[in-house]
Amino acid sequence: MAESHGEVKPSAEGTTAHSEAEGGHGFPPFQKETFPSQLVSLLIAFVVLYVIVSRFALPKVGGVIDARQKVIDGDLAEARRLKDESEAAMKAYESELATARSRAQAIGTETRDKLNAASDAERKTLEESLAAKLADAETSIAATRTAAMSNVRGIAAETASAIVKQLIGKAPTAKSLEAALDASLKGTA
Repeated sequence: MAESHGEVKPSAEGTTAHSEAEGGHGFPPFQKETFPSQLVSLLIAFVVLYVIVSRFALPKVGGVIDARQKVIDGDLAEARRLKDESEAAMKAYESELATARSRAQAIGTETRDKLNAASDAERKTLEESLAAKLADAETSIAATRTAAMSNVRGIAAETASAIVKQLIGKAPTAKSLEAALDASLKGTA
């Protein structure tokens, strides 16, 4: 422990190595004597690196970038083309849909008109049939009424004769009975 850190104890092996390092020479890149040669070496290394990068690496990278840009431009052009095609297809679809709607509406209108015409024709036929049946019924009713009225006069004459006979005991004459019936039917009795 009597040694200090700054003091070097000579040994047989390391005497020359320590003495060169401590002889004031120091680390070679920091030595003033080697500085100009280091700058020349750095300049040569930089030029060689620049030539390698500019002649070999940059063209390859530029080629990759250009190829990638061409692929991107091609993809964008394809996307625009497909978009235009899809828009054209959408317009065609909408046009066909509008045409189909108008055709469907025309078919519906035509069918409705045909059904209305058929319904009107059937209604007219039914009305004519009912009118004919009504006329036949009225004729039949009129005939029945006429027959009934002719029978009513006879029945009334018989009834009136029987009532008068019952009341007064003697049958009225046919002439007086006819006059009374005529007056009664006219409303002047």
